[in-house]
Amino acid sequence: MATLELIVELERKYLLQTYYRYPVALSRGKGVFLYDLEGNRYLDCVAGLGVNALGHAHPRIVKTIREQAAKLIHVSNLYYHEYQGVLAEKLCSLSGLNRAFFSNSGTEAIEGSIKLARLAGHRAGGEAKCRMVALEGSYHGRTFGALSLTGQDKHRKGFEPLLEDVTFVGQNDVEGLRAAVNDNTCAIVLEPIFGEGGIYECSVEFLQECRALADRHRAALIFDEIQCGLGRTGTIFAFQSFGVTPDVVAIAKPLAAGLPLGAFLAKEEFATAISAGQHGTTFGGGPLACRVALEFLTILEEEHLLENVNKVGGYLQEQLKELVGKRGAAKEVRGRGFIQGIQLDIPARPIVDSALEQGVLFNSTQDTVVRFLPPFLLEEKHVDRGMRVLRKLLGKKRKAA
Repeated sequence: MATLELIVELERKYLLQTYYRYPVALSRGKGVFLYDLEGNRYLDCVAGLGVNALGHAHPRIVKTIREQAAKLIHVSNLYYHEYQGVLAEKLCSLSGLNRAFFSNSGTEAIEGSIKLARLAGHRAGGEAKCRMVALEGSYHGRTFGALSLTGQDKHRKGFEPLLEDVTFVGQNDVEGLRAAVNDNTCAIVLEPIFGEGGIYECSVEFLQECRALADRHRAALIFDEIQCGLGRTGTIFAFQSFGVTPDVVAIAKPLAAGLPLGAFLAKEEFATAISAGQHGTTFGGGPLACRVALEFLTILEEEHLLENVNKVGGYLQEQLKELVGKRGAAKEVRGRGFIQGIQLDIPARPIVDSALEQGVLFNSTQDTVVRFLPPFLLEEKHVDRGMRVLRKLLGKKRKAA
């Protein structure tokens, strides 16, 4: 039987050393819990960085995978299959956008969105209409186009030169945005809620100005909802929580309940800029992933999981806010639904390490933020368990002045 030590040694010897892994090997999951090789149980407040929105081993997902794997797993996009069009119709209906393209991942969805915006820009304003505006502190992925839009030096360093036609502005800096967008802008690209950037929300005023400027300058407004979309804010799409509709939205993480599947959805005005042969994928939109994605969306509706995200997400925020002012290290709570973070004035990684030892999986981002991306099945009793551990780790109560 495999041991943690053997697994670690094999990875150390044969894998590129690109991850700072936690010292645990997970072997199975059920609902909101994961289990390691020794059978120890962990409350999962990370959900595969937002992928496992239905938790682990959801019976309807397991059944769907088994049935479809016995029929057809993959077929080239040279041919039709019965699920891709149905899934595209469902996503367009839910979003109000018109067309979909399926990829393998979120970063590929961003790459496709960039290509679409460039084509539409060139059609509208010639080759000079190629510039993009992105946000400082943002994160869009690790391929070259996505990295070019990522406003964090720590991710970009060492990989330059990247795409040169990108201007960064501060999140919610309306005046900076106005100065950056002009007739040569083909796209404004943003996350409505920063994920890796520390759970910071764009203001409604800022998003409305993005919409107005994109319209004025015939640029594509692209929302990256790879982490915050598909139910995590309590609405199917995060933009529905803010009341501002983009021209293109990129989605991925929970879409196929753990199988690799991403997509970007676009308004017809931009979708018509691309033609056959200008973009493609080998694996994206295969029958297995698309059928599972359809089941995921059905489960969201039939099990009333958006209502649970709103209800339990509200409870989670209340509990986190109680820590601010009472626990010396807790400074601020940000986010909504099941994408939230608590800002600390101490490093977050030791808190996450200690919580792991006590059977709770948290995640740290931006060095001093503990991030919560739990499965949509999380209940208030699970929040209580996580909070008991977090209270203990954040130390003694702050003394009154």
